Amino acid sequence: MLTAPPKMDTVNPLVVSGLKMEGIGSDTRKNPSLICVPIMADDIDKMVADMVKAEASTADLVEIRLDSLKNFNPFEDLKVLIKQSPLPTLFTYRPVWEGGMYDGDEKERLDVLQLAMELGADYIDVELKVAHEFIKSINGKKPEKFKIIVSSHNYENTPSVEELGNLVAKIQSTGADIVKIATTAVDITDVARVFQITVHSHVPIIGLVMGERGLISRILCAKFGGYLTFGTLEPGVISAPGQPTINDLLNLYNFRQLGPDTKVYGIIGKPVGHSKSPMLFNEAFKAAGVNGVYVHLLVDDLAKYLGTYSSTDFAGFSCTIPHKEAALKCCDEVDPIAKSIGAVNCIVRSQIDGKLFGYNTDYIGAISAIEDGLRARYNISSITGSPLAGKLFVVIGAGGAGKALAYGAKQKGARVVIANRTYERARELANVVGGDALSLDDLAHFHPQDDMILANTTSIGMQPKIDETPIPKDALKYYSLVFDAVYTPKITRLLREAEETGATIVSGLEMFIRQAYGQYERFTGLPAPKEQFQRTMSKY
Repeated sequence: MLTAPPKMDTVNPLVVSGLKMEGIGSDTRKNPSLICVPIMADDIDKMVADMVKAEASTADLVEIRLDSLKNFNPFEDLKVLIKQSPLPTLFTYRPVWEGGMYDGDEKERLDVLQLAMELGADYIDVELKVAHEFIKSINGKKPEKFKIIVSSHNYENTPSVEELGNLVAKIQSTGADIVKIATTAVDITDVARVFQITVHSHVPIIGLVMGERGLISRILCAKFGGYLTFGTLEPGVISAPGQPTINDLLNLYNFRQLGPDTKVYGIIGKPVGHSKSPMLFNEAFKAAGVNGVYVHLLVDDLAKYLGTYSSTDFAGFSCTIPHKEAALKCCDEVDPIAKSIGAVNCIVRSQIDGKLFGYNTDYIGAISAIEDGLRARYNISSITGSPLAGKLFVVIGAGGAGKALAYGAKQKGARVVIANRTYERARELANVVGGDALSLDDLAHFHPQDDMILANTTSIGMQPKIDETPIPKDALKYYSLVFDAVYTPKITRLLREAEETGATIVSGLEMFIRQAYGQYERFTGLPAPKEQFQRTMSKY
């Protein structure tokens, strides 16, 4: 399990590199971890143009991937790249056998790296397999401030802590100035082992975990003392799986502000990459001066995740599909309302004893948004009680969000009907809340009355499957208001078709913003910045 990073002297890359970089080490940074932009292009002109863009994006250095070039004249091209780079340069000439694109003569490849060193490169990256020989061959020729990164890439998995420790020792024994290990996350808990190695390292170390499940390694390396991370200029133009953009590192995750004491929060889900929660919470943290970062957490096994990241540094989590019901069982204590609903969407870890407390803010978020939609439709005052009282309220889905909506609607005096793909699950939830059940297939022909309320709580219609809808358009004419918990896209096919039939529509974005109020207050102990949340999401 990963506990808090020990207080120790971390290796400062700004000192190790011997490089004078403008703005670095100033008050604007709370960690010395560098951001390196990988430069991958077919030709030298494009590389130079990208290096200028990297400087404009406030990167600390560039990694020039020579193996991406179509035509390469070593002596001339290296001179141009080194002379024209506005930033310190790291040269990598990755062979196919280590996941790169170079498939030529090995001696020629290593000669190019030596030439880069001689022409004034700041760093080169050499693979562990050839590092001993290479470093021996340049003995006595190495410029004073020049650094060699010796790297090992594992595209299959992340070894045990013991094996990783041995790997680091093996890399150090080559004479490396900086150790680099890149592994692959089969599960998000794999990243904890790399954090453990990084935080206890007394040599400069780059420890990154590839793939979507490894994303936190690329952000939290600033907290755990990693030498550098990679941030791309464009989304998808990556040199390794799972790299974020430099824009996201700086402006979404506030990378420069992370330090050993930064608390970690995040959205736990599967899938989770679509979630806008990091945008919402990180902007609010920054504005309020909260020393926290909020990240995407692609989690397969919730209990395993919470057991691995058990330090109070991992302070709070939002839970989304499919973990809301499992979260109930993982908490030490659960709020009575969350218990009644049978789902938790907010977990807070006690900073005193590490206990996990579970809450549900979904039902307030969704129900208040639906009530406001009805009040606007019928021009009703908010003092006259809930406009849901006596309404027939149809909930699509019997998962965590479905339970929250059904519970909330029932509390407000609505008659509840649960529609689900599996009738048995619908019946089960209906029995709990005191409602009726039907299978999703029967919903198209269900219209005991007009002016019903419909709430979709499934992921039907969510990106990328935006053409899907849980109910035919023709059946929507019996509903006065339609709500969709999906908010990517903001207007789903369900909402678009409901509006066309004359219904009032309420976007999942409203529920998303409102459920976040309670989470923010529980995470920070501060009042929710409601206007700021609305402003942040209006940009989206």
